[in-house]
Amino acid sequence: MTHITQSLILITLLVKLGVAAALSASLARSNVFKRILLAAHRTPRETIGLVAMICAPLVLGVLIRVKVPNFLAADISYEATILLGVLVGPLAAMAGGAAMAIPAMGHHEYWALPINLIVAAVAGTFGRFADREDVWSFSPMIDLSIYRWVTRNLRRPHLDRQILLLVLIAVLQLCLGFLSHFYPRRYFALYSYEWWVELLICATSPIVVGIPLKIWNAIRVEKKLEEQGRLLLEARLDALQRQINPHFLFNTLNSITSLVRVQPELAREMIVKLANILRVLLKDREAFVPLRDELDFTDDYLDIEVVRFGEKLKVVKEIAPETLDVVVPGMLLQPLIENSIKHGLEPRISGGTITLRSRITDDGMLQIEVEDDGVGMLVEQNETPAAVPGLPPPRSGIGMRNVRERMAVQYGELGTVEVNSRPGRGTKVTLRMPVLDAGSATWPASGREVIAAATHVMDGVMRKVDPDGRFGQALRSSTRR
Repeated sequence: MTHITQSLILITLLVKLGVAAALSASLARSNVFKRILLAAHRTPRETIGLVAMICAPLVLGVLIRVKVPNFLAADISYEATILLGVLVGPLAAMAGGAAMAIPAMGHHEYWALPINLIVAAVAGTFGRFADREDVWSFSPMIDLSIYRWVTRNLRRPHLDRQILLLVLIAVLQLCLGFLSHFYPRRYFALYSYEWWVELLICATSPIVVGIPLKIWNAIRVEKKLEEQGRLLLEARLDALQRQINPHFLFNTLNSITSLVRVQPELAREMIVKLANILRVLLKDREAFVPLRDELDFTDDYLDIEVVRFGEKLKVVKEIAPETLDVVVPGMLLQPLIENSIKHGLEPRISGGTITLRSRITDDGMLQIEVEDDGVGMLVEQNETPAAVPGLPPPRSGIGMRNVRERMAVQYGELGTVEVNSRPGRGTKVTLRMPVLDAGSATWPASGREVIAAATHVMDGVMRKVDPDGRFGQALRSSTRR
């Protein structure tokens, strides 16, 4: 260490920041890494995979530092051990620190293993003691952290764990620098006789730890926002589902009331069918169901209406077999069929026919049509047929408004609702939505995916740190020697 110039130390500190940023950004592009890092609970296999993805490129960095002269910035094993300790835990940090110590011990730096284990234990204990939000919000901007600590403690003195972590990292770095000064062949750490350079060395270590935390915390915040958005959509869909059920129940009970005195047996039969429908509605229904199940549900409703209308109501189905397993929003067709009966066929003395169609279009979309040959709508009621997944037309009923909103919430611009009506000749409602497979699922990553992700991260880091391959060539030649 006595031969390292002050300028080389300063350059090394700057490059270390770049290495930390490159590693963090490369890891952040891996979906496997993000899933494991942000998981509330990890299996032992996932923990091993997380440590492997973080430590694999850093073990290579230690090897480069040992083999390539004057390339010291590749070794950030001390900061990585701190990071593993506060994020994953002491045992995982010890395993990672031991792995990163192997190349150094091969270079006779025998203090590397016990020092890494001690640092891992200290950082892991702090991670267990500190609040997770304090760890994630740790800032590499030391001046701002100290300024906020001073202003907060002037108002209300208290223990700030972020400042405690900052001081802990800096003090440990100072101690390791002295150890490297007294045992230069047994342990590696940057050390300078100039006090201001040593101060920069101790200040750089918290920044190297804080850079990955800042990058990964941005991903964590983004995921939390996505989760909140998903919960908001689920709440909105649940509200829409609850909105349609009382409406359907009210209309069905009115139909049964009209038959209680004149045809009590038919009214009894309708009550039994209504009980079957309510049994389905009271279950915990999924947001999406296969079209097959949705058609079965509408059959129960149509059975009630057929009993009411008798031979005046006819139902025709033109369902393509390949569409039966495509998932659609639950209870999507019943409001459209109810509108066709109430507003299209009921005002017509002779009744009419409701036709249900489904097919896969040439552009790979699912198209569902609900058509009746009833009285149609007046011109001012027949809204623009262009598919606008947004607010419903002012005069549309609760059923149609519900369908439009649910299509907009669940599919966005990909889901469309088109209404075509000709007064006196009927109305056709066309739904278009993406094809979703009922059997699709997301499976956890295998060990092979973890290894592939770690390899991808190593390649990305090496391309950023060594774009021209100069150090790789030097490493290979040193190994051959």
